[in-house]
Amino acid sequence: MMKYEEIKKKAVSQWDKLQKSARPRILIGTGTCGSAAGADEILNTLRKELDTHGLKSDIIQVGCIGLCYAEPLMEVAKPGKPSVFYGNLTPALVSEIVRDYLAGDNPRPDLALGTRGEGDITGIPRFYDLPFLKPQQRIILRNCGSIDPADINHYLANAGYEGFAKALKIKPQEVIDEIKKSGLRGRGGAGFSTGMKWQFCHDAPGSPKYIICNADEGDPGAFMNRAVLEGDPHSVLEGMLIGAYAIGAAEGYIYVRAEYPLAIKRLKTALEQMEQNGLLGENILGSGFNLHIKIKEGAGAFVCGEETALMASIEGSRGMPRSRPPFPAVSGLWGKPTNINNVETWAHAAAIMQKGAGWWSGYGTEKSRGTKTFSLVGKVERTGLIEVPLGITLREIVYGIGGNKNFKAVQTGGPSGGCLPASFIDSPVDYESLAAAGSIVGSGGMVIIDENDCMVDMARYFLSFVQLESCGKCIPCRWGTKQMLDILNDIVAGKGRPGDIELLLELGEACKSGSLCALGGTAPNPIFTTIRYFRDEYEAHVNEKRCPALACKALVTYYIDAAKCSGCGICLRDCPAVAIRGGKRMVHVIDQAKCTKCGTCRDVCPAKFDAVVKVSGTPFEVPAEPIPVKA
Repeated sequence: MMKYEEIKKKAVSQWDKLQKSARPRILIGTGTCGSAAGADEILNTLRKELDTHGLKSDIIQVGCIGLCYAEPLMEVAKPGKPSVFYGNLTPALVSEIVRDYLAGDNPRPDLALGTRGEGDITGIPRFYDLPFLKPQQRIILRNCGSIDPADINHYLANAGYEGFAKALKIKPQEVIDEIKKSGLRGRGGAGFSTGMKWQFCHDAPGSPKYIICNADEGDPGAFMNRAVLEGDPHSVLEGMLIGAYAIGAAEGYIYVRAEYPLAIKRLKTALEQMEQNGLLGENILGSGFNLHIKIKEGAGAFVCGEETALMASIEGSRGMPRSRPPFPAVSGLWGKPTNINNVETWAHAAAIMQKGAGWWSGYGTEKSRGTKTFSLVGKVERTGLIEVPLGITLREIVYGIGGNKNFKAVQTGGPSGGCLPASFIDSPVDYESLAAAGSIVGSGGMVIIDENDCMVDMARYFLSFVQLESCGKCIPCRWGTKQMLDILNDIVAGKGRPGDIELLLELGEACKSGSLCALGGTAPNPIFTTIRYFRDEYEAHVNEKRCPALACKALVTYYIDAAKCSGCGICLRDCPAVAIRGGKRMVHVIDQAKCTKCGTCRDVCPAKFDAVVKVSGTPFEVPAEPIPVKA
């Protein structure tokens, strides 16, 4: 049985050999986001171009580094020089980079994003000084995009499993005390104290005990957990080892949705490599501690993110929540004490044990300590995966990291969260501040909304998702969400009635107080917050049959401005509904009875004319029939 020091020494030796190689290192992000953007084609082109030029390089496939807006990404590290990042790659650009920099000595500053490592290259900024990265603090994401997630030695060489090795040298209760001291709160939604959660399970009578990693990430727009599992699976598995040792569990499960095939593949590889290195199984590292971890693939039901429904699914039953108490810490999987944390929480536990609670709690605020990952999506220039200290302001995220210029609102916490208006732009992003505003941190989805988005329709979208995903077990959720969705559908269709807003609030309160689990209990949050902060938009829809954002199709009308129309015929030619009449040098007219409101006419109208008008609730005077264009 090898000791940890021996395993690490071997890993460090391999890592140092790679870093000091005389051959260039080329890292390509082949996570799901990178592959979707064309990384596989980039990889194939790279190999062909290297062969063409007779070059030898170490090509390493890594996970997502976070800059989704710049995918596909490639990092080139030539010996003795800082590495250079290139983004938004195409096969043609890869050919140029190989020719000019790998075969030559021109790093192509015109194509480069930034550099990292010792030294500078003229004309290329430092990578971590980019606006997207500079405000971030990467703890969970420290290895993502920098190591091969399919090689355990890469993780070991970068302090991997040091936290677990330290845990084995102290008593389980001391491990729990360290997690308590850190102030770590669950990163999956409610933000409950992780240390207290571990303590309850540790103290609960009965055996065996189980640990579970909840990787059933189902929020629209959320991909934090997927990226961590794809880019650094061992950080999560190390946290599970620490937690299992602390509470006295010998068996664990990772519940991951089947829609994450790459995450599952890398988890399977990681578990095999752990067993080969004596980090999983019987008598781990000669300590007498045993742990076996199994992967359970979920079928994609959003409700299985709720811990009792998740456990029912593992047991082979339909994924439906159950009443609490008893809580899982006392009676969980197969009626035994069970501790459930999500991907990010487990990874934070590993980081805390590696560097200490004092170091980790130095980030964040007094009550919301540490860092949090968010998927920054929606109406934002720089989309991607970010990790920031809790307490950072929305302004720093939306304007600084995201580069947004037109901010109307932000949806945090997914379908269970709320929509906060631009007036909260200087509010801190932490558990307490978001809760006070009517939203939640949740798992970390952050959707940016601009003036072209209708807040009524936004609430309708999130509620439609929840209603579709409701397991149907309890009436308040099953029927409450259906009734609220029917009302919202009527409102955006121009069929809203007086009293609908008040009825939505009443139904929402009934759903919140009467639902069995958090899926139904939090389902009204998008409605509550949009009515609270954007009531004027609801009233415009109901009372004026008008959508201020011009987003609700049933409430908008397209007209052709006779004063601007040149009679060019482009809109007439491209209209898919054949709803436009006119001729050469004739002002075109839209037949409203035929118009499907697809917006094609507006899209194709030349900008120099800008003749197509989109309005809501406001009549626009146009000729009834085509007339000659004014000279």
